[in-house]
Amino acid sequence: MTTGRKRSIGVVGLALVAAGWWAAPYVSTTAFLLDIAGIRNLARRVMPVRAQIFSTSDIDIPTRWGPLGARLYQPRSSGHTVVVFPGVHGGGREEPRLALLCGRLAATGLTVVCAPLPELRQFLITPRSTDAIEDVTRWTTANHALSPKGRVGMAAVSFAAGLALVAAGRPSLDGRIDVVLSVGGYGDLGRVLRYLCTGVLPDGTLLTPHEYSLAVIALGAVTRLAPADQAAALERGIRLYLDATVDETPAGRLKAAAMLQEARDLGRTLPEPSRSLLSAVLDRDRATLGRALLPWIDELAAPAALSPERSRPPTAPLFLLHGRDDNVIPASETPLLAAHLAREGHPPVRWLLTPLVSHATLLGAPTAAVRDGWDLVRFWKALRDEIE
Repeated sequence: MTTGRKRSIGVVGLALVAAGWWAAPYVSTTAFLLDIAGIRNLARRVMPVRAQIFSTSDIDIPTRWGPLGARLYQPRSSGHTVVVFPGVHGGGREEPRLALLCGRLAATGLTVVCAPLPELRQFLITPRSTDAIEDVTRWTTANHALSPKGRVGMAAVSFAAGLALVAAGRPSLDGRIDVVLSVGGYGDLGRVLRYLCTGVLPDGTLLTPHEYSLAVIALGAVTRLAPADQAAALERGIRLYLDATVDETPAGRLKAAAMLQEARDLGRTLPEPSRSLLSAVLDRDRATLGRALLPWIDELAAPAALSPERSRPPTAPLFLLHGRDDNVIPASETPLLAAHLAREGHPPVRWLLTPLVSHATLLGAPTAAVRDGWDLVRFWKALRDEIE
């Protein structure tokens, strides 16, 4: 073999090695995303996931509002920690999708502190949750065993994401956060509530809001919607409706049917206006419920601790991910928040609207293009680079 031919083969070999070195993180990211989307057979074909063994333990984290029950996912070897705050859901640490996500993150070598917020577990959006996010994050960064560098990544979903962005901007967390990931979050709670009540997006276009979100807002407004002597019964009926959505197993669905029947039976005993309000919740009558809630939007969204756009912005890098067709919190919130942060002088925010996310769940959308998948892979890889 001639020297020139050897040199050519050597150059090609180096190029292939370099290409493989460059591509490997993207391939592994693709496999991870396919895995958490539930497409595990394809994930294994793309790249066998080299999962680390991890342990789980339940811990209580002190906050100003009392201890918060969290679950710790610890791989055998980890130098990085992420604190995860799920959205409005009654399932807590046991919620299957949450446990799957945290477990998959731990299997990639991240220590995960999963911290469902007590208020959000009760379907309530209040400043207490913002305080709890701040306290949990401070506690984790001060725990050398969990955070040797005194810094963590923060990931939050849905309404918890908006609250987490507020907490991340508080001075007590300066220098303690590597990156913040918001999935399906928002910039201004009042703007979100107005959309939920009217179905009108900020640009004037229409999108039917999700009835679940309206029921959550109605629960927080019970004392405004009904006379004092009716409030407790109306709250009970709305909670039955919301609790019926928690357990999606076959046994859970049977229990949910019983809860919904109990709520309907209760509704027939209520005087007006509670009877009509509960009926609107149970019948998913968005128009009636929206009209009842609309006069209270400004009051419900008044605390600055509920809206990132009315609070001190975080100093950490921000990654905003949103389902393009989200009708729980509309996707329009993400570019509006990014633009607000740019005006405030925050370093560039990385954000992505994608059909591959519903509201808080990664899915294999049949209408997604290859470009959509590539955009999501690049987004997630950039996020991991910030954490590591």
